[in-house]
Amino acid sequence: MRLRRHTRDSWRRKDHAVPAATVERIVQLAVSAPPAGRSRWTTRLLAKEVRLTSGRVSDVLRRNGLKPHLIRTYKVSRDPDFAAKVNDVVGLYLSPPEHAVVLSVEEQTSIQALQQTQLPLPLRSGRAVRHTHDYKRHGVVDLYAALEVATGKVTHRVTDKHTGTDFLAFMKKVVRRYHEQELHVILDNSSTHGTPEVRTWLATNPLVHFHYTPTSASWLNQVEGFFGILGKQSLSSTDFRSKRALRDHLDAYVRDWNKAPTPFAWTKPTDAIIKSRRRILNRISTAVR
Repeated sequence: MRLRRHTRDSWRRKDHAVPAATVERIVQLAVSAPPAGRSRWTTRLLAKEVRLTSGRVSDVLRRNGLKPHLIRTYKVSRDPDFAAKVNDVVGLYLSPPEHAVVLSVEEQTSIQALQQTQLPLPLRSGRAVRHTHDYKRHGVVDLYAALEVATGKVTHRVTDKHTGTDFLAFMKKVVRRYHEQELHVILDNSSTHGTPEVRTWLATNPLVHFHYTPTSASWLNQVEGFFGILGKQSLSSTDFRSKRALRDHLDAYVRDWNKAPTPFAWTKPTDAIIKSRRRILNRISTAVR
């Protein structure tokens, strides 16, 4: 008598034996609103609805590229001048004016000086670094940064507050750094960037030109990439015994960055950005609540 060998592939074929109508029902349920009292569909809930095992449901979801357990956030700009502002900002990246400096300016607010209540356990073979879950708060600081688009160099200032006066003091520092050079400054729509004091200063500094990103589209500002790298390489899981220690730490990081600055290359054309936004707006308008 010959025994049949159950290979891994034979089990997989059996597991895939789900009628097409059932597959379609699972897919439609997974992309629909969850049952009352639930925030999302789970494989067990779906399995109960279609009378299958959760394993088979998981396989159907995987083969159809559906991941109801994952959630990502998004924000689409409703700025009526979106296209014009995108063309303006991306145009500065791709075709900067001759004999002028393009700067990407932003502030990272409320950077916390956190100190773990106990020392971390060091890295060992087979073990990650371990930290305590609790910490002491020593206050917050704000980091202003101006990224030179062509070279990647960063001019920065650390402050205790986030006001129009602080922003203006930073811009004066930037102007001194680029003395008598024409500056095209890309920045977002923060209220501190357009105070009467700032507008008066702009009127007396004709070499400085502000270019605003669309609302809810600060990702167009290249300095956001620098802030992302800063968070991962410098601020993540670092102990600070005081605000002064945090300030010194940020100063040291920027000094080291400027020894070998890395510019960011903008690759997405304006047409692609505008079309992508239009597709998202269309999807929102037809979304089922």
